[in-house]
Amino acid sequence: MRTLLAMMALSPGRPVSYEQLADELWGPRSLANSRNALQANIARLRRLFKPITDASGEEIVRTTYSGYQLEVSPESIDSHRFLELARRGTSLVASAPQEATGILREALVQWRGPALMDVQEGVRCRAAATHLNERRLAVQEDLIAARLAVGQHHDTVHELRQLATENPGRERLSELLMLALYRTGQQSEALSVFHHTSKWLGSELGLSPGRALRQLYQAILVQDCMLD
Repeated sequence: MRTLLAMMALSPGRPVSYEQLADELWGPRSLANSRNALQANIARLRRLFKPITDASGEEIVRTTYSGYQLEVSPESIDSHRFLELARRGTSLVASAPQEATGILREALVQWRGPALMDVQEGVRCRAAATHLNERRLAVQEDLIAARLAVGQHHDTVHELRQLATENPGRERLSELLMLALYRTGQQSEALSVFHHTSKWLGSELGLSPGRALRQLYQAILVQDCMLD
C-alpha cells in the first residue's frame, strides 16, 4: 500500500490510471486479476484514512473514470512543499541571499530521510526518488551559496567537506568548498580541492574539470580581489 499511496501522492488532485498503478505495483507481469487486486488495496487504504481524517476514505481516495485520485492539496504533501520552497528559495539566492537562506532551510526541514525510501521498486517511484534526492542536494548547494553570500564562510566549511566527500566529483560542491576555504584564509587548501577533484574526474569519468571550476582555480591562484 505504500507504493500505491506514493504513486497518488506524487500527483495529488490528479488521476493516476489503473495501468500505471498496476505496472508500478507488479511490473510488466501484472497479475491477471490486477484490477481486482488494485481495488482490494484501495479499499484497505481508504479504511486506514477513516480514523485520522474528518473525510471518508472514499472522499480522500476517489475513483475516477480511468483510475484513482488522491484528493488532497499539494501543500499537504511534503515533497510538493519541498519543491515549491526550493523553487522560491533558489530564485532568490543571487538577489536576496538572506531571504533565500530562510526559505531553503525551511525546504530542507521537509525531509526525514531518503525520498520514497520504502517504495523504490517500481520505475516511476524510483525515478521520482532520484529526482527528489538530486533536487535536495542542489538545494543544499544553493543554501550554502546563499550563506557564503552573506559572509558565513567559516560556518560552511565543515558541511561542505562532508557533502564533497559524499558526492565526489560534484563540481559545484568543489567550487563552493574552494571559495569557503579561500575566504577563510586557506588558499593552499582551496587549490588542493581543485587538484583532488580534477584527479577524481579524470580517473573515474575520463573528464576534465568544467570551465567554472577552472576559472575559480585561476582566480584563487592569483588572489583575485573579486573573490573577497
